[in-house]
Amino acid sequence: MKLQNPSLFRERALIDNTWHSAQSGDTIDVFNPFNHQKIGIIPNLSADEVRGAIATATTAQQAWSKKTAHERADILHRWADLIDDNLDDLAIIMTSEQGKPLKESQSEIRYANSFIRFFAEEGKRVYGDTIPAKSTNLRHIVLKEPVGVCACITPWNFPSAMITRKVAPALAVGCAMIVKPDSQTPFSALALGKLAIQAGLPAGILQIVTGQAEMIGEIFSTDNHIKKLSFTGSTRVGKLLMAQSAPTLKKLSLELGGNAPFIIFDDANLDEAINGLIMSKYRNAGQTCVCANRVYVQRGIFETFLEKFTTKVRSLTVGNGMDNPDMACLINEQALQKTQALLSDALAKGATLITGGSTHTDYPTCFLPTIITNITEDMDIAHAEIFAPIAPVFVFDDEEEVIKKANATPYGLASYFYTQNHARAWRVAERLECGMVAQNTGLLSTEVAPFGGIKESGFGREGSKYGLDEYLTIKYWCINME
Repeated sequence: MKLQNPSLFRERALIDNTWHSAQSGDTIDVFNPFNHQKIGIIPNLSADEVRGAIATATTAQQAWSKKTAHERADILHRWADLIDDNLDDLAIIMTSEQGKPLKESQSEIRYANSFIRFFAEEGKRVYGDTIPAKSTNLRHIVLKEPVGVCACITPWNFPSAMITRKVAPALAVGCAMIVKPDSQTPFSALALGKLAIQAGLPAGILQIVTGQAEMIGEIFSTDNHIKKLSFTGSTRVGKLLMAQSAPTLKKLSLELGGNAPFIIFDDANLDEAINGLIMSKYRNAGQTCVCANRVYVQRGIFETFLEKFTTKVRSLTVGNGMDNPDMACLINEQALQKTQALLSDALAKGATLITGGSTHTDYPTCFLPTIITNITEDMDIAHAEIFAPIAPVFVFDDEEEVIKKANATPYGLASYFYTQNHARAWRVAERLECGMVAQNTGLLSTEVAPFGGIKESGFGREGSKYGLDEYLTIKYWCINME
């Protein structure tokens, strides 16, 4: 990696504002997903070393919580300034370890930084209440206080944004945070840690531990000193962490799997709907929890839609993320095998391949953007979270039918629909069973609005004022004035 600031590339864990190797000397190799070249190592920390980080955070958090919101905001803003100053290097690190196109990495860094700036200011607005009492001698006060030491486990698909979306609100209200990044994409996290230290964040307030996910997750969920755990990842692991957290009654935020429907009604602006679908479906090679997973098109416009959509998809460029194509590689060989298995199952059961359907002739880690039709309920792809650049297109006849199909999933993260009919828009938005609904747009994520799901997509919200509440506890103070 040709970085203007080589010090951003760290191959050590961050504990108490110092860089640590594992005491055992054990390491984990990290590879570029596009070409499988090794780009570095990270420490494989022991359980005792992770517990040491928790002990450090427990002590550090006490002083951090006593700083004013304005003092904490000043440090967060300095951190954000440094991220802006080093945006190009941070994007190179991300593309090297995650594979996404460089322009997407740059966009993610800006998105990640928006959370830091937003929560730096929102932390100044943690308001309590004075409640009118029923008796003249009583006063009822509501205080909001930091929950305490927090931990988070973040995924590989958005290795910076999923960190700042959790870290920024925690730090803004006076909590310490310990981050466990995915071992496939740790260097984005460590670079953010380097800049946080440079911004003046006190020791022990932001720590980044690396190692075996199962071991670290169990410590985070069972240690009494951790008061809040935030996790983004699979529903299976989320359920495990929730079960492990039960004995300590830990506060949890779980952003889990998705199966987003993308509905196009016959009165939609078709060109806008197709552009929104392409942004939603093929961003990050389809490896996003809120990407369009099931595409429903009303019968009267189906043929026109399919022709236009196919033409647009075939024009997308695919290749090395460093060359800035429209779409790049999948994260690893397991993801590629899952993609191929889902497609093979669908085709064997009667689906029609419209375009794509294979890896790139020159880039075996890149799967071509794919469209299939004639999907039936017995196909795995009709129910699975695809996490790949395959768009299964279904046909529907009326609103009632498509709402039932859209809701026929255990997941409830995001939904999309395109219509110009305002009455229909209200009906559909209210009936879709999900935490987020997007109308006439394929992108819904922003720092100012709450992100999160229902059903088996988890609970808790990130971003917005609601995301701040996840790191606060409410204390009621009853005063007898006599």
